[in-house]
Amino acid sequence: MHLRYRISDIIDYINWLYFFHAWGLPVKFASIAKVHACEACRASWVASFPLAEQAKAKEAARLHADAQRQLSRLTPYTTIHAKVELFDANAQGDDIVILLNKENKKEHFFLPMLRQQQPDNDGYCLCLADFLRPIEQGKADRIGVFATSVTSMPATGDDYTSLLSQTLFDRLAEAAAERLHQQVRTEVWGYAPDEQLTMEELHQEKFQGIRPAVGYPSLPDISINFLIDRLISFESIGVTLTEHGMMRPHASVSGLMFAHPQARYFSIGHVTEEQLQDYARRRHMPADTLRKFMNS
Repeated sequence: MHLRYRISDIIDYINWLYFFHAWGLPVKFASIAKVHACEACRASWVASFPLAEQAKAKEAARLHADAQRQLSRLTPYTTIHAKVELFDANAQGDDIVILLNKENKKEHFFLPMLRQQQPDNDGYCLCLADFLRPIEQGKADRIGVFATSVTSMPATGDDYTSLLSQTLFDRLAEAAAERLHQQVRTEVWGYAPDEQLTMEELHQEKFQGIRPAVGYPSLPDISINFLIDRLISFESIGVTLTEHGMMRPHASVSGLMFAHPQARYFSIGHVTEEQLQDYARRRHMPADTLRKFMNS
């Protein structure tokens, strides 16, 4: 399924915490996004901080105002693409096995995963494959595979405006993933049809399931993008991959969706040499090559 969003469709899904973090400002200033845009309300918001913090608060308020104006300027020239496909899938050890139908034949497509080598807080060493039904049970589970990307006119103007645009594009790609995941849970996959969460609850990930993105702590191998590309075709949403597995345009996100009620985010942490060798065997790639992808 290929969806196209306008900025107006997903602007409410932007998580401003990460926007301010990208600009090196304390994330507490993200609360400006909840304040009315009039000067009086913004001045009152600035005054709510201790005197020593008010200069930074004013800077944050100006940055947010500039961001809102830039979003308005970009609206006519920007399209946000989102693609998601649902597949039958199971776990086989630390591998995700996706069942494909090709020319009336069943084909197993393997997505090898990494497992934590140090127990998490609950005492388990987690792997994303744990959130799928084991293949030995003889019944297929499901998995979502997704990507989002922002296409727009080239950033023009001074360095500040160009950087502001790029930061906003990054946030829009993530906001599209948030909106897409919501639609998958409530409509497309429909495993949570009665979900009614506020935007704050969405950003706090109060929903059932997870959508780990490639390059993030539970999915640190950038080369997984080459496998995801084979499953959903990045080209169909205007995305290409560099030889290092990075997505172009830069404002793009890819990953997996799991519905298991106990699925949660975690960090793989340090990958031992023994684990890397095992992973390389399952990926059919040299260990040294994979090491470079995981250090990207």
